[in-house]
Amino acid sequence: MNRRWWALGALVASMLVLGFDMTILNVALPTMAGDLGATTGEQQWMADAYVVVFAALMLPAGLLGDRFGRRSMLITGLGVFLAGSVIGTLADGVPAVIAARCVMGVGGAFVMPLALAVLPSLFGEPKDRIKAIGIVSAASALGMPLGPILGGWLLDHFWWGSVFLVNVPMVGIGITACVFLLPETRDPAAPKVDTVSTVLTAAGLGALIYGVIEAPVRGWGDPLVLAVLAAGVALIGALVLREREAARPMLDMSLLRQRTFLLSTLAATLVMFVLAGLMFILPGYLQAVLGNDAFGTGVRMLPLMGGLIVATRAGGLANARFGARATMSAGLVVLAFAALLGSGTTVDSGYGFTAMWLSVAGVGFGLAVVPAMDAALGALPADRSGSGSGLLMTVRQTGGALGIALLGSLLAGAYSGRLDTTGVPAGAADTAGDSVVAAHAVAAKLGAQRLADSADAAYLHGMSLVMFVISATALVSALLVAAFLTTPGQERQEPADVAATPVDA
Repeated sequence: MNRRWWALGALVASMLVLGFDMTILNVALPTMAGDLGATTGEQQWMADAYVVVFAALMLPAGLLGDRFGRRSMLITGLGVFLAGSVIGTLADGVPAVIAARCVMGVGGAFVMPLALAVLPSLFGEPKDRIKAIGIVSAASALGMPLGPILGGWLLDHFWWGSVFLVNVPMVGIGITACVFLLPETRDPAAPKVDTVSTVLTAAGLGALIYGVIEAPVRGWGDPLVLAVLAAGVALIGALVLREREAARPMLDMSLLRQRTFLLSTLAATLVMFVLAGLMFILPGYLQAVLGNDAFGTGVRMLPLMGGLIVATRAGGLANARFGARATMSAGLVVLAFAALLGSGTTVDSGYGFTAMWLSVAGVGFGLAVVPAMDAALGALPADRSGSGSGLLMTVRQTGGALGIALLGSLLAGAYSGRLDTTGVPAGAADTAGDSVVAAHAVAAKLGAQRLADSADAAYLHGMSLVMFVISATALVSALLVAAFLTTPGQERQEPADVAATPVDA
């Protein structure tokens, strides 16, 4: 096999690891909640810390790779990710887990954009390059539904720290392959990293996520929650103003004036928003409510992956035949229908009903995401393909973080508001209100089956609300895409190679 395809295999392995770690922790959260006494909010932070840091640092990390060498920075990112995985393996408390996830997010921020940026130096022919980009993107997407299965198997055989330890050999293989197979490239003309914009991005996203996660606990009218949310909006606003006035912006906001790029980016972001939120809420239902073990929980999420795999391939064919507008709209409508079905899930529904609507949801995801990514990248001007792809990936990852925060908070608020703790001691009632896992632990200790039944019903109530919100959002998005998305052929330009100056490896 040609050396460049071996190199592509190394990049695929790296992207799979990133995909795993978007979701592998989710199936471990019920176990970790019991072992570490983590509340729902702390579980959200353990899941979200990685995504928030990832989204905030992706653009500056990509620019550092452009200026100082993409291969070097990619290897550095993998090394940082490896260090975070080791910290997570050794963690013995919630703060340590959150810290590990932050370190992993720093490493992931380097790997994601640079793995894509080195492809033009490996594949000069447009046909091969497009194929390689599709393979790498698919690896990242497929890693997300595979994460819970791998995590579930590890939890059934080892301790929860093993969900971090599994990264070590895969990252080691990735680093070795990058050293020996990837050429070094850089773009000396790339914009400099704007430290102020980087800080505004990280602080603004962090404040928004913190406010959303804390709101169900403190109340939406709590002064601290309102102040943090206001600060987040102000910081993001300051970032937009700064980038609009910059001669060479790090975050090229002017690209959002292109209708095809804007709507395609929003569609791709919605898919990430929904997928990340769904991956967060499903393990609690499958594990705590239905009583499956960790591996059984991961396996029962396979219908989602099956639908995603089938539709990812079909989405490319449908996109070529019917166009991005029709394919994306159809995918979003299918997703809305699946979520509407999911909103009807009850305690007595059983897994068969869940498997059915998960399969349909996977089809919707696949049909929407392939044409959305293709249309967004294809609409970019040739001289701004790098900044545009960076903006696209940053917005997508932000969507994932907000999906966990917003949908998780909606679930937490609905659960705690519906839980019936009548006759349960005050301290135990407070603990039960933290999460459905905690409620089952309290019920088992007190022999209170009524509390466990109430917790299951309360969790399903919150989950139904989340699914209804997903359905409405997907349907509105489908209507917007169908009404306003320009036919790709009208604006589409052949994406140019990322500017690259080969140097000796």
